[in-house]
Amino acid sequence: MPILQELVAIGGAEDVRFLYERLIAYFPQLSDGEIQEIKNGKQASWRKLVQRAGKQLDAKNFLCRRRGFWSITEKGKQKVETETEGFLIAKTEEKELSHGEIQRMICEIGESLGFQAESEFEFYDVVWRENEKSPRLSHVFEVQSKGNIDSAFAKLKRAYDAQRSKIFLVLSSERDLNRAGKSLEREFRDLENIALILTFTQVRQVHQNLNNVAKILRAFLGK
Repeated sequence: MPILQELVAIGGAEDVRFLYERLIAYFPQLSDGEIQEIKNGKQASWRKLVQRAGKQLDAKNFLCRRRGFWSITEKGKQKVETETEGFLIAKTEEKELSHGEIQRMICEIGESLGFQAESEFEFYDVVWRENEKSPRLSHVFEVQSKGNIDSAFAKLKRAYDAQRSKIFLVLSSERDLNRAGKSLEREFRDLENIALILTFTQVRQVHQNLNNVAKILRAFLGK
């Protein structure tokens, strides 16, 4: 779907050599190193994945491939309209996000899912509760754009030990993942399979997509 969606966005056709880099924005899980390799043309596995997907789309008549130039068909346009109605796959924007913006997004995600969300609760950045009267912190988030990652893990460990809260560390960049990984391997090994680590980019993408389907999800969850 990212291939079809990107072709629609750029007018219907593109040289596949440029698509390799354009599609990066749809996959926030790619590391900085992987992104740089793709841009430098050194990521052969990425090209193979894109080519394989293009071949499948061509076989289904969703796009036409001719000498490395891919164009979306009318059937492909209809596929994008039906499959992404109300739920577009959001591209990653380049705008740098602040600590406060991420807190706001996490609160809005929680509210979309039917939780009572609050930022700057006691000494936590963001917390979710099942409802306003619930004393238990269901989810606890620490947002790190600058500062001590070990301190953030210590707060999350306290939340987990006290109430078995679901705990999340949200980092400003992929580079910080290595630092967080080392902390989990050393001082906080007991959180290794408990804490979920996200990046600002991933939170933004969830926020962008979730806004379109919030009512449906709440209905599914019975909230």
